[in-house]
Amino acid sequence: MTVLDDHIQAAQERYLAELMDLLRIPSVSADPRYKADVQRCAGAVGQRLTEAGLDAVEVIATAGHPIVYGEKIVDPAKPTVLVYGHYDVQPADPLELWTSPPFEPVVRDGRIYARGSADDKGQFYMHVKAVEAMLHHGGLPCNVKFMIEGEEEVGSVNLGPFVRANKERLRADVVLISDTAMLANDVPSINTGLRGLSYLEVEVTGPDRDLHSGVYGGAVTNPINALCEMIAGLHDADRRITIPGFYDAVRELSAAERQALAEAPFDEAAYMRDLTIGAVHGEKGYSTPERSSIRPTLDVNGIWGGYIGEGAKTVLPSKAYAKISMRLVPDQRSADITRLFQEHFVRMAPPGVTVVVRPHHGGEAVVTPITSEAYRAASMAMEETFGKRPIPTRGGGSIPIVALFEAELGLKTVLFGFGLDSDKIHSPDEHYGVFNYMMGIRTIPRFFHHYAALMNGKA
Repeated sequence: MTVLDDHIQAAQERYLAELMDLLRIPSVSADPRYKADVQRCAGAVGQRLTEAGLDAVEVIATAGHPIVYGEKIVDPAKPTVLVYGHYDVQPADPLELWTSPPFEPVVRDGRIYARGSADDKGQFYMHVKAVEAMLHHGGLPCNVKFMIEGEEEVGSVNLGPFVRANKERLRADVVLISDTAMLANDVPSINTGLRGLSYLEVEVTGPDRDLHSGVYGGAVTNPINALCEMIAGLHDADRRITIPGFYDAVRELSAAERQALAEAPFDEAAYMRDLTIGAVHGEKGYSTPERSSIRPTLDVNGIWGGYIGEGAKTVLPSKAYAKISMRLVPDQRSADITRLFQEHFVRMAPPGVTVVVRPHHGGEAVVTPITSEAYRAASMAMEETFGKRPIPTRGGGSIPIVALFEAELGLKTVLFGFGLDSDKIHSPDEHYGVFNYMMGIRTIPRFFHHYAALMNGKA
């Protein structure tokens, strides 16, 4: 790998410049105003795949944003790796909290600051550059297929139909995804599980118009007050979720499994300093790492209603809204949890208001095997580049397509992420370390070589 490492090091400035070009495209999938930019980003990804040496590159239209596909089949008898990533990004709001504009990427203190730098442009682009480097220095030991989509941040609603319609094209032996985080740059780790998701919006309606709060206040139900009381009632004093049936399917970990998870290093004081908080908070009886990985949650992601402009306007609002997400664990099913929430939240409504619950999207929790050839190859690769064997961890986020790939393609996934929890994904000042970006490009070729060898030994 020495020659390949030297090539990668020599090409670092070009690799960074190409990533910066992608980061300048505001590919915000959630906002229709950016539709043309999302299309432009898909075209740019396709161009980069072609330049890297991939064949059959295609920007494929869907009912929403395009999916970009490319492949390199070096030998049909060799194993095939399907690389998944996404080129769409979260909205950058609130813009005033960014130190530098979100779509004008800059490198400060060894970090690339831009929306999408860590989630997921910087991470999927590592694979493009790694494959390019292998093709120019020694060749690919495995076949590779790329599927880079543009709707991950809005639920991947068109990915399922595409996968079901293209099973032969997507046929592979394993899925490789870099869209997760390690414990630290000096503590490499590999995610072996992700939580599921149920995401929805609620609307509480009272009077048919905004009312004068002096004339009507105290006489009719205020939708904002009602909404706040209802949300407060979704947890008990131990921070357990009060929705009937919510925990019925939760797969509880054994004491031995919890002890194994606790072996991963965690500094709670440093955790609080990083977030500038005075205390941690969550379900009674569980540690902070457990609360954020193996336990289900319910959180309000946004809440609004009434007058929020400058100055005062004393109104009793007609409507109040909130966006709510629930992170789920095995064996909770997102459709079941969404239904339980809808039924319970409507029952909670006090007299004088009506409630509408609108589901947005969801996905299932997954646990990936640590005994497979693919996981062993990833572990060996990281141990070579980082000098330490990676620790298996459970992630708190959701990548719903992992369950989709298993259900539709029969493929397990390796969550080969190189980000950090401190990268501020989905927040102002999102960033991705230059170290992490380059280490990913160096480590991915090692995965391919180890995976090919292990699969050959299996055959």
